[in-house]
Amino acid sequence: MKLPIALPVDPMLAKLVPAIPAPDKVEGGLAYEPKWDGFRCIALRDSDEVELASRGSKPLTRYFPEVVDAVRRLFPERAAIDCEVVVRWGEPGAERLDWGLLSQRIHPAASRVAKLARETPAELVCFDILALGDDDLMPLPYRERRAALVEALAHLTPGDPIHVTRTTDDPALAQRWFEQFEGAGLDGVVAKPAAAPYAPGKRTMFKIKHSRTADVVPYGYRVHKSGRGVGSILLGLYDADGRLLPVGGASAFSNAYREQLIELLEPLVRRDADGRPVHAETERSRFSGAKDTGFVPLEPELVMEVRFDQLEGVRFRHAAQFVRWRPDREPASCTLAQIDRAPAYDLGDVLADA
Repeated sequence: MKLPIALPVDPMLAKLVPAIPAPDKVEGGLAYEPKWDGFRCIALRDSDEVELASRGSKPLTRYFPEVVDAVRRLFPERAAIDCEVVVRWGEPGAERLDWGLLSQRIHPAASRVAKLARETPAELVCFDILALGDDDLMPLPYRERRAALVEALAHLTPGDPIHVTRTTDDPALAQRWFEQFEGAGLDGVVAKPAAAPYAPGKRTMFKIKHSRTADVVPYGYRVHKSGRGVGSILLGLYDADGRLLPVGGASAFSNAYREQLIELLEPLVRRDADGRPVHAETERSRFSGAKDTGFVPLEPELVMEVRFDQLEGVRFRHAAQFVRWRPDREPASCTLAQIDRAPAYDLGDVLADA
């Protein structure tokens, strides 16, 4: 593949900030965009050759043949565009991003890949352009790259599986997007320095993500990969029938606290008739591979407060963050009903007015 930029390209990144920054935070002002929660990639096209280059080491090309076809059909003949692979789900008027369906698209079997491409087709949301024809656009300020992106994809129609994200220089409108678009499955807002060039691998942008807290019940833990201390704690919430449902996990503990957790949780470890710890396993999925799914089950007697972004179905979309223990709460009071969910918002409306 021959493009006027060095490949591979590390995507430009963002640092987390607690609130939408004012335009004067950086020289030249800021442009605000919705933050899409999918698979980040640099989509590359050189005539019939197409590659979906992921942020990690694993290319996405083979997993999304329908996206490759769309790029070949709708992108300029030679281009590199920064974008997000997403899957939408729901009836017209009530659509939203579906992270679960998107994650299922990463499958080793070619037959399964083809089947899922038909049943849960993915789409691209584009937000920056790095190369067009023989031109390297990365040195240009973002506002000029944005204009080039809009012009390069001006032929798109509402029914196409490729979209250009909306943008604004109005922080008040960005705040409304932050509040409303969560109901369509979006992840927050990104603020980009409008006068800055594309900076591969550098955190020159700002991201504002949703964050909530919930009181949950630890029902088990996994030993850290080092063999010392707790690696992650498995979390549950009770449903209306009183069943404790797995909702995710919390990890990222310090080395010292991992070993403290072993002592803290020791009295709650379930044991057999001989006093030996019971071994349990979480349900194995195709994502498990050879990974050890075993864990140490605990009596559900403690309550932990965690910070999370979104609850998708009955699971946290991403790993939760430990906040504190809640000795003042009863485990039975930790229910799915307590979770604050964003009001529904139609993804079609988010995409319709980009």
